[in-house]
Amino acid sequence: MKAKTKLEYYSAYPRIREEILVGPPKLTRFEKARIIAIRALQLSRGAPPLVSPEAVRSTDPVIIAKYEVENGILPVSILRYTSSGLRQSIPLSLLVKLTREVAGRIE
Repeated sequence: MKAKTKLEYYSAYPRIREEILVGPPKLTRFEKARIIAIRALQLSRGAPPLVSPEAVRSTDPVIIAKYEVENGILPVSILRYTSSGLRQSIPLSLLVKLTREVAGRIE
């Protein structure tokens, strides 16, 4: 599947542009990496996983955290802001859903 250009994201999905005002209409690789790292640290320090390790088939905190992020299970919101002061809090579950809708998969 060919990756879509930025112009195609914005022109092909006007509904997404109404919901996501700040930043790209998908979960960026930087946001994903940071959320996985923070969640893996929490799991390694004893926080209970939101999915059973049997469902993930692993007890590794990084793999469990990645599974939780890619399936939109974490009750987390991403705060995006611009230099002009515009801020938007976007639920992770919405970003995961839109990423799948636009790109076809979570990168």
